Amino acid sequence: MSDVTVIFVNHDGDETSVSGAAGTTLLELAQSVGIDIEGACEGNMACSTCHLIVEEKFFDLLPKASEDEEEMLDLASGLKRTSRLGCQVEATAKVDGMRLFIPKDSRNMMGL
Repeated sequence: MSDVTVIFVNHDGDETSVSGAAGTTLLELAQSVGIDIEGACEGNMACSTCHLIVEEKFFDLLPKASEDEEEMLDLASGLKRTSRLGCQVEATAKVDGMRLFIPKDSRNMMGL
């Protein structure tokens, strides 16, 4: 598999470019380089703490969110039309170079 690069943009506008194997989730990519995305449920889609806002021009290139993901997104702070859960989106060649915006606030669904 080839590498895919995505760019995480924090709420201050700082950007971090991350490369990883195609098929890796966005949450895994972020956590592999220490980007502060909680992922409290460890990618089991039981929280919304890996909420990301996808760059508009790439949003429609992603597979459609499942009904379960949509329900979890309803719990996310700062929800936007292009919001997705990082644990549910895999990096693919289609989205190489995509920017992902990290919301300033997140809800800790684990109560920790």
